[in-house]
Amino acid sequence: MWLSFWKSRNRFSLDELKYLTDQLQKVQVVNEVNKDFVIEALRSIAELVTYGDQHDAAFFDFFMEKQVLGEFVRILKISRTIMVSLQLLQTMSIMIQNIKHEHAIYYLFSNEHINYLITYSFDFRNEELLSYYISFLRAISGHLNKGTISLLVKTQDDDVVCFPLYDEAIRFASHGESMIRIAVRALTLNVYHVGDDSVNRYVTSGLLGEYFVGLVSFFKKQCVMLNDLVFGASKEHSQETSSSIIASMDEIEDNLYYFSDVISAGIPDVDNLITDNLLRLLILPLLLPSLTIEADMPIGAITSLYLLCCILRIVKIKDLANTVCASLFCTSDVFLFIHDTKSNGDLTSSKVQHTSSKEQNGDTFEGGRNLEVFIPDNTSLQDSSNDVQLSLREVVLSYLNSGNDIQALGSLSLMATLLQTKELEESMLDALGILPQRKQHKKLLLQALFGESSGEEQLFSSGSNSLRGGFTSELDFYLQKLKEYGVSYSSVDKKSSPRACRFQADEVGHHPDDDPITHAIHHHSASLPPPTSPPPTIPPANKPTTTRMVVGGWWLVVGGWWLVVWEVTDRKLERVEGGGRAIIGWASFRKVLDALVNLLSRSDISAETLWDCGWLLRQLLPYSEAEFNRQHLKLLRESYDKYSSYLLLETRGAWADFLISVICDEWRNCKKAMESSSPRKELRCMVSPSYSEGVVSSESSTVGERMCEVVKAFVLLCQLQIFSQGRTLPDNAPTYLPGDIPKDSRAVAIGVDIAGPKQGIELKLEDAIPCRIAFERGKERYVWFQAVSMGTGGWVMLLEELPLRQNVGVVRVVAPLAACNPRVDDKHPRWLHLRIRPPTLQAVAPLKYGQSVRVKGRTLVDGRWTLAFRDEESCKSAVSMIYEEFNLQSQEVERRLAPLLHPENCTDPSTLSLPSPETISLPHNTLFLGKVAVTSRACTVEINMALTMDMDVALESDKACGDTLFYLRTFGGILNG
Repeated sequence: MWLSFWKSRNRFSLDELKYLTDQLQKVQVVNEVNKDFVIEALRSIAELVTYGDQHDAAFFDFFMEKQVLGEFVRILKISRTIMVSLQLLQTMSIMIQNIKHEHAIYYLFSNEHINYLITYSFDFRNEELLSYYISFLRAISGHLNKGTISLLVKTQDDDVVCFPLYDEAIRFASHGESMIRIAVRALTLNVYHVGDDSVNRYVTSGLLGEYFVGLVSFFKKQCVMLNDLVFGASKEHSQETSSSIIASMDEIEDNLYYFSDVISAGIPDVDNLITDNLLRLLILPLLLPSLTIEADMPIGAITSLYLLCCILRIVKIKDLANTVCASLFCTSDVFLFIHDTKSNGDLTSSKVQHTSSKEQNGDTFEGGRNLEVFIPDNTSLQDSSNDVQLSLREVVLSYLNSGNDIQALGSLSLMATLLQTKELEESMLDALGILPQRKQHKKLLLQALFGESSGEEQLFSSGSNSLRGGFTSELDFYLQKLKEYGVSYSSVDKKSSPRACRFQADEVGHHPDDDPITHAIHHHSASLPPPTSPPPTIPPANKPTTTRMVVGGWWLVVGGWWLVVWEVTDRKLERVEGGGRAIIGWASFRKVLDALVNLLSRSDISAETLWDCGWLLRQLLPYSEAEFNRQHLKLLRESYDKYSSYLLLETRGAWADFLISVICDEWRNCKKAMESSSPRKELRCMVSPSYSEGVVSSESSTVGERMCEVVKAFVLLCQLQIFSQGRTLPDNAPTYLPGDIPKDSRAVAIGVDIAGPKQGIELKLEDAIPCRIAFERGKERYVWFQAVSMGTGGWVMLLEELPLRQNVGVVRVVAPLAACNPRVDDKHPRWLHLRIRPPTLQAVAPLKYGQSVRVKGRTLVDGRWTLAFRDEESCKSAVSMIYEEFNLQSQEVERRLAPLLHPENCTDPSTLSLPSPETISLPHNTLFLGKVAVTSRACTVEINMALTMDMDVALESDKACGDTLFYLRTFGGILNG
């Protein structure tokens, strides 16, 4: 038999296939003696069948006629060696992957031989065998469609009862080898994307639903492992730990993208399975309580922030995003004992103050228009400092106020992620205080001022009629949903509860004088003069209406044509401060704005984090100064002045000659970053600090990094100053152009051109001082020392006198003037020590997340010169020359920075003049609304407000209030009044 097998025959012929099949059928047992022949026969048959599929259909016809696939199964049964199993799996994988004809695939799948091979009890202790088996399963899944998948399942009454391919594959979903896990996920996605209804019901039903539980449980272990790596790196950082952290983050994000791909398959209820398991196993019991630094949890706060951001950005499930958002209104302790928490039902509704009809009649003005404000007992703009427990939302905000740089970055990243999550309802963002003001004004002004009926019904409804009909009902829906996971309403922080920020409806039968604050407001309202009657061309409303709206600690009442706004802080009535916020404000928004401004005023935060803060601030505030109150403007100005002083110091620093170019570059970078659609920093920066190996940091390079940090922070604050004043932000930094070089300068006198001195050029030796220097031990050179400055550049030079030309020398060495730091030797007063920094500013931009750098070449470091002069006077003259030229250089840098450094270039809003009433004209399509009472801490101003049909607003001031400005913002823009 062996001699006949090796006879010379045409390898790719039908006769060869017939011969191999005949020989294989004669095999009765497979052992060590004949295993090589069987393995070679299996491999050759696979090649011939694949060749025939592409060239000659007779090959596969013979394969079907002789039922060779059945012979494969028989060989597997009688085999006593694992090598045959390996070859058989490889043979089947090659055939399935390379056969293109549809009828051939249908034949392979149309009998139970494939399912038998799938369910065969292989010895998976052999890793190579397991790898071949998984490849075999994945090859099958690559040919799945609605036609072929029915050949691999077993059904009963049109319901799938067994699917061996899927059942066997998911056994290895959490295998330790990553390649096996990837193959299993690819297989399952192929199954999900077939779109067969019966198969979809099968994979989500019964015990198979536990597959998703196992996925989330495995994902949870990976999260804990990542946290362990991050914790270890915080103690001892190295390239190995950075690589491990990056690999762990890659795998975590791959898992999340797999969840996203599963959801995209559109299988009913699969998103609910993933949402339920992520919430129940990971987010609620582990990630959310870990946000508190003091919490004793297996995951730290920073890792938790990173994971929450990744989940929300990658897994696009509406219920998941909104439930996580609603959870931020709860305190962290409820999640620590989530299974022990009893549900106490819904929150107690805020008590709504209401006036009886009799009292209303007492406070009625001309035209029957009422002016009323009502305050619930639990409404407070600011949380009490005595509260031990804070909501998770307040914990996240606390990182901006008092956390370190990484914590602040994590908090900003979470808020930016929530802001960019399209699956979140606007009402949820509004409750968190991160809904951009453009959307707030568009919704609230249209509904409250314009008074459209459909909007009012939704806006001011009590929430009981529609589950998701309005601001509070959306939050209530997801807070109610949290009860399914053991979180009760009694655990929700009342001060940050959405019920403290809801639009209140009237409660009949409650007397306003029961509350002293409400009584005070009514008393103040009664002292206001009656409203101005509408123009004759527009008749007044036939039926006066009164609408009450409460948004956090802000109260807005629309009574006919009347508006009054008051702010409630710590149960004290305060007049509204600020411009645009005087019309509509939100307590939660103000807290976020306060935290962001406070972060910008901190000096212990990196410039990169401040840029992310500035990006978020610009996203929330589409307008300008009118959105900031006086305290905000004060803090921003103080921070701007502080960094202006830092920048002024850099004009005399080691990199003064590069300061202008760095500012111009960072100005454009900052403007681009503020206008981009996403934050500049990546999420991975939170948990994977950059690591550099072999980088030698010189003194001047460290100073250069500090200078760049100062410039970045200053540029951001300067742009915010311009933005806060409502001015257009220039594309380039507003610096002065280079000035003319004085004709009497030392650089002009010795012949230095505008390009600066270069090695090898000839210059005059005027004011040059002779000295000696040794660049090598024992080899002194006689040179002339010269220091010059030209514009923002400055240099120290060593020249050699030309023997044939008197008082002319050739430049041998040039070094930067800045950072030379001249120092006379203590023991030898004729010796002068100079520090020579690198001539170029090396890249000091932060590395990308976890990027490890191994520098193999030479690194530029600071050098040292020691010059020996003839006498002490010559040494002192050299020092004086250095300081003189450096002062000229610094003065030119400071002159060019004057537009950025001087306060008058950022106009104070208080210096703006109010427009006169005569300059305001009302268009013909004006709807006159009457008088509006707007209050500030300084005074009260009553203004006539007219609302045009295209939503532009015109204001006519009855009296000015010092230098106080009031802005009313709508869709059309801004008009001072």
